[in-house]
Amino acid sequence: MSVETQKETLGFQTEVKQLLHLMIHSLYSNKEIFLRELISNASDAVDKLRFEALAKPDLLEGGAELKIRVSFDKDAKTVTLEDNGIGMSREDAVTHLGTIAKSGTADFMKHLSGDQKKDSHLIGQFGVGFYSAFIVADKVDVFSRRAGLAASEGVHWSSKGEGEFEIATVEKADRGTRIVLHLKSGEDEFADGWRLRNIIKKYSDHIALPIELPKEVAAVEGEDKPAVEWETVNRASALWTRPRTEIKDEEYQEFYKHVAHDFENPLSWSHNKVEGKLEYTSLLYVPTRAPFDLYQREASKGLKLYVQRVFVMDQAESFLPLYLRFIKGVVDSNDLSLNVSREILQKDPIIDSMKSALTKRVLDMLEKLAKNEPEQYKGFWKNFGQVMKEGPAEDFANKEKIAGLLRFASTQGDDGEQVVGLADYLARAKEGQDKIYYLTGETYAQVKNSPHLEVFRKKGIEVLLLTDRIDEWLMSYLTDFDGKSFVDVARGDLDLGNLDSEEDKKAAEEVAKSKEGLVERLKTALGDSVAEVRVSHRLTDSPAILAIGEQDLGLQMRQILEASGQKVPDSKPIFEFNPAHPLIEKLDNEQSDERFGDLSHILFDQAALAAGDSLKDPAAYVRRLNKLLVELSV
Repeated sequence: MSVETQKETLGFQTEVKQLLHLMIHSLYSNKEIFLRELISNASDAVDKLRFEALAKPDLLEGGAELKIRVSFDKDAKTVTLEDNGIGMSREDAVTHLGTIAKSGTADFMKHLSGDQKKDSHLIGQFGVGFYSAFIVADKVDVFSRRAGLAASEGVHWSSKGEGEFEIATVEKADRGTRIVLHLKSGEDEFADGWRLRNIIKKYSDHIALPIELPKEVAAVEGEDKPAVEWETVNRASALWTRPRTEIKDEEYQEFYKHVAHDFENPLSWSHNKVEGKLEYTSLLYVPTRAPFDLYQREASKGLKLYVQRVFVMDQAESFLPLYLRFIKGVVDSNDLSLNVSREILQKDPIIDSMKSALTKRVLDMLEKLAKNEPEQYKGFWKNFGQVMKEGPAEDFANKEKIAGLLRFASTQGDDGEQVVGLADYLARAKEGQDKIYYLTGETYAQVKNSPHLEVFRKKGIEVLLLTDRIDEWLMSYLTDFDGKSFVDVARGDLDLGNLDSEEDKKAAEEVAKSKEGLVERLKTALGDSVAEVRVSHRLTDSPAILAIGEQDLGLQMRQILEASGQKVPDSKPIFEFNPAHPLIEKLDNEQSDERFGDLSHILFDQAALAAGDSLKDPAAYVRRLNKLLVELSV
């Protein structure tokens, strides 16, 4: 054994201690997963070496035959996994094996719920699959040397999965990493060639480099032990290069878990080979569950990029728009050079063509899911709907296609669930309806009970109810669908077009004319609080509402801008009143200007509250209301 120098004992990061506790107490319900995780890490290490060796061929150190080897010792009760990939320096070992993947630490711990089944899917997302070794091992030794470093700069990392680990410098002739698992009592089943072979075939058959196991052969005369030969036990070919007809669903699912570091099966996938002017293969997956950093637009994302089956780049983000950042998978191109960089990708016209085609393929996949598996699409929308709503602003070319995938709550539902598609909405629209009506607000209860909907309820017209913070911003880009324009029922002067009869329109004009005097009195009383006062066509039960000017920001957008510290343009609401309401009739007959002013302001403030806005002067509202209550009680 090599002499160890610079030996020291270090403590694990607090979060790692908590993670190890979960691991040791069987976080994974299926223990054999540990081998999949370690093989996946080894495969990544080999991919990284391939990539770095493009610029620095010397890193291969004369050994270009890349592989992973898994062996076992029944007597010593060990399982050993070895790769000749990029390897680790002493600093790498402390960083990668002593702490949870960089910036993900706090998020990882925040998402742990204490439920083993729910927590298990988080492990891979944070790059901490290595710790799964402690499910079956009570001690783990790691021997590694980074490619390019001297043999004397090898590192030996060792831990029993408790509060600390040891690290020392050792001599290591070959680059790469060797992990030795000292199996716990009762885990001897894994020190068995047949068992290991089956696990590899089950979980890692798709790994695109040889995974070798020792094969015992007959003993050579004069030798005590039989010689050991190595045999490849996986296909060792890239799954995406094989014909679709030869690939089972289970293989697609396992490959997804490898590329996405996920523990759940994907919701859907699309495997496609393009030939002609451009030649590339793509294998794209829709995850079942949203990743922890979905709403961090600057977080790492993208597809694994291969050029002629050679791994070039992880998380290549130039192939899909940002609103599809949750899509996982690989793209393998014959038209790009091996030394392609992120900067070159951003400027290459080939990438624009591929991005356009891959985006349409994803949208087609989602359309198919929505049509054929509506219940599964509900789950997709719950997880990824808000991100999809970024699409119309980012991807004008596919705006109509994206709009067809959007889902909303509506007045036809009763629980606020976002399940209504725009095509379904139009299919059940009233005869003569040429608009898509919607209302935005902070909560479902607020918009569902909004006075703005009263005329729509009376006429049986469905209205979409939008309550996500992004919705008003979305609707500023989503102006029409299938030739029908969108109308915010709280904005401007409501015109129901053909849904109002000529008799209704004529009657409304006559009422408006008869109330011109009241309109003028209200304008005087409310003064600078309003942009305009008019008779409402929207109300059947409430006395008054506040409408938004056609070009003004809505309440949602104003609140978002204010919360972010941005300057909000000045605007005033339009005060609309219901001439048939008893309170308005009393107001119209009120002789006292002071009392008229108080009642007008009370109605204005109540309309603001009903719209979800806050009062500019709550004390004045309370004072006026109390004054009114006292007068009524006398």
